[in-house]
Amino acid sequence: MRAKVKGIQINYEVSGKAGAPVVMLSHSLGSSLVMWEPQMRALEPDYQVLRYDTRGHGSTDAPTGPYTLEQLGEDAISLVDALSIDVAHWVGLSLGGMIGQYLALNQPHRLRSLVLCDTAADLPKEGQTMRQERIETARNKGMQALLQPTLERWFTQPFLKRNSQEVTLIRNQFLATPVAGYIGCSEAIKGLNYLGRLCEIKIPALIIVGEEDPGTPVAASEAMHKRIPDSKLVVLPAAAHLSNVEQADAFNRAILDFLREH
Repeated sequence: MRAKVKGIQINYEVSGKAGAPVVMLSHSLGSSLVMWEPQMRALEPDYQVLRYDTRGHGSTDAPTGPYTLEQLGEDAISLVDALSIDVAHWVGLSLGGMIGQYLALNQPHRLRSLVLCDTAADLPKEGQTMRQERIETARNKGMQALLQPTLERWFTQPFLKRNSQEVTLIRNQFLATPVAGYIGCSEAIKGLNYLGRLCEIKIPALIIVGEEDPGTPVAASEAMHKRIPDSKLVVLPAAAHLSNVEQADAFNRAILDFLREH
């Protein structure tokens, strides 16, 4: 389904238990709503699940130009407004977790709870340089040139070597990501600077991270956990950046336990 908000068409899917609390899922850079397939069977029996393609990704429009985290956050709010949803649990991974931080800091009344997965709250100088290099690679050589190093950050080597259906799905989604969308959202990530404000978050928060995540490492999650009052931290062994795919069962247990508590 598609909804026109903020001047673009946003692709989304709603499934699960009608009338139940809403869980909104926000995916990583270079992916789409299909990234959440490993969570659907776990969430749908007890929750209404809303997943969507971020601006510039999947079947959502990909306008040219840099995006901002504020813009991506307001896209999400406009979508739930269009669907007459007042409040939702937010589960965001990587870029989706950054958008979630914006919402928790600026629209907290719209969130029941916050789950931040394999993400960070700031981008150090070396991260800025690396992000710009990836932008230039995408602009000059396309998504294929970024594919292999991205997969090696997203999954551990043993998981990659199995060449599972899950990896194939993620690979295809990455290659299908519009260059304009990848660059636009990468520019948004360059503006990430929420670490100093995380103490303002008062809603229930869970932080999940893969123990072997090289892009947003455990230390980044520990820094968020230290600053968000009463937050909970779960570190998943044998998982890299897309911990929701690589360790789906453990990831799902952590999410369900948290949602049931709140």
